[in-house]
Amino acid sequence: MNAPVLTSTPRTLPAEHRQQLMGLAREVAFPTGTRLFEEGRHADRFWIIRTGTVDLDMRVPGRRAAVIETLGHNELVGWSWLLAPHRWRLGAEAASPVRAREFDAAAVRTLCEADPEFGRVIAQWVGGVVARRLQAARTRLLDLYGPHGSGGLR
Repeated sequence: MNAPVLTSTPRTLPAEHRQQLMGLAREVAFPTGTRLFEEGRHADRFWIIRTGTVDLDMRVPGRRAAVIETLGHNELVGWSWLLAPHRWRLGAEAASPVRAREFDAAAVRTLCEADPEFGRVIAQWVGGVVARRLQAARTRLLDLYGPHGSGGLR
């Protein structure tokens, strides 16, 4: 069996697993400025954006939160729910009106435990999202702090 290419959207999950995951979704909407979650608090849900944008941010002592990345259509918002201790590593705020599918983290983790293949696919999907975001953050840091004209990553 060929492994699916995994992106931020669950559309690329195998149909059976995508259907299982989407069966747990509920539609939600957030106006601009709504805080979805705060860094350090309990991660008990996650979202897939249908419309709008969400800023991921990080607390900076004595300053406003620094926006790390802006997420949009079909992107996963939140991955901390999957990994113990289930605490948000960043904060998130609706940068524009958002419509999204919301998932209860405990229900998804329970399904992952009950169906190891589903759990493997979800872990790969979320892991791929985390890896891409880490690479993007690394590139942004090089742009900010690297020597001028140093080029891209090797």
